[in-house]
Amino acid sequence: MRAVALTGCLGVAPLSPAVGQSCMLCAPTKQSTAAATQQPIQIQIETGIDFSKIGLVRLGQGGTAVIDPTSGQRTLSGSLVDLGGLPIRGTVTIRGDRNGNLSVTFPSRVQLTNASGATCALANFTTTLKPNPKLDSTGVLSFTFGGTLQISGTATGTFRGSIPITVDYR
Repeated sequence: MRAVALTGCLGVAPLSPAVGQSCMLCAPTKQSTAAATQQPIQIQIETGIDFSKIGLVRLGQGGTAVIDPTSGQRTLSGSLVDLGGLPIRGTVTIRGDRNGNLSVTFPSRVQLTNASGATCALANFTTTLKPNPKLDSTGVLSFTFGGTLQISGTATGTFRGSIPITVDYR
């Protein structure tokens, strides 16, 4: 899995007044000083999402597998059958500015590929993030995520891919 971190910090440099003049508008503000000193955001994938072993009842059919981000439980629908194993929800830890407000974005859809080039889609990502996520007083935020694996009736094998997670200060 790959994580993309965009810090979005902009340094604001005050304009210098002419020699011998003082200007209250030219002094750095608390806001511009804070923006210039923001810590870079670090994203760590603690565990990748894993749907474990799923089988098709018959080729030519398909279905969906959903992992709940809170419980980690996997639910199958359509012509899919559980072949055992332990499904795993994804876990992410973000580090940055203490009490920093964040924007966390998942893609709408990711194509997963097997060794022979067949694909299936991973979509409808869900997370345990609260609205308007925020780093805690130590500058850390951890959350889990799940999603929906859409399996067509001809795609078999082990599918892999990257989920770009974008995190930015708000």
